[in-house]
Order: sequence, then structure tokens, then C-alpha cells
Amino acid sequence: MARLKLEFPEQQFCYSTHLTVRVTDINAANHLGNDSMISMISEARARFLFEFGIEETREDGTGIIVTDLATTYRTEAHARDQLLFEVGVMDFNKYGGDITFRISRPADGSLVAMAKSGFVFFNYKRQQVVAMPAEFSTKFPRVNWLD
Repeated sequence: MARLKLEFPEQQFCYSTHLTVRVTDINAANHLGNDSMISMISEARARFLFEFGIEETREDGTGIIVTDLATTYRTEAHARDQLLFEVGVMDFNKYGGDITFRISRPADGSLVAMAKSGFVFFNYKRQQVVAMPAEFSTKFPRVNWLD
């Protein structure tokens, strides 16, 4: 089976935040567990959306729903490591796109992981996928669009 390879253009990252690996994030192998990395990616995504003034669920019932997540690991992270999460968006389509993540450890410059999370806009009241609101896409004018 072919291995997943995630590479993103340097210029597409438009936000960054730091998160610290907690002792409770460590698994039996004594490094950051996959489940905790997913939680950290979710936190970085929420901070990114907040920073850009994007509500995860609007009053009309429309929100962002994650459709998939791919993560590749490059090195281990351990308790109390401070990690830098660089976040960007790419591959917009009518309904959503991808949020990308580059996770590194600034203390030694190590690349810890790369991740890509697909998303669509979803109206929870109507229970259906809806078109991306213009006020979302206009916040990211340099993003490439897929047909």
C-alpha cells in the first residue's frame, strides 16, 4: 500500500499558534498519542477560525463540519514539548475545502507532523451540505479553487 505524503506550499500558511503537549497526552510508548494529536489539531483549527472571525456554527444553523483528516508523523513529541501549529486553507470548492497543518517543535526545529482536514459547510437545521458563504471565501483571496 502506498504511504500518504502531505506537502503544502509554504505561502499558504496564514496563521500559527503554540500548544504544549500535556502529560495526559502521552501514550504507553511514552510519546504524543494519535488521539491527542487529533485533539490538538482540532484546537488549532478552532483558534484559526476564531482569529479570522469565523463562527463554527452561525445563527441560521450553518456551520463547518469536518469530512476527513489525514495525518503523517515525522518524529515523536513528548510531555511538555511546545509545538507550533501553522495553519492554512487550500483547494476550495463550492461547498468547502481543506485546512492544512504543519506541526513543528521550535526548540530543535523538528517537523513533528503534517495534516490535512477536509471540511464542508453544513446546515444543521436542514441537515444538508450548503454552499460556502461568500464571507468565508473572501477572507482567503489567494486560495486556489477546484471545480
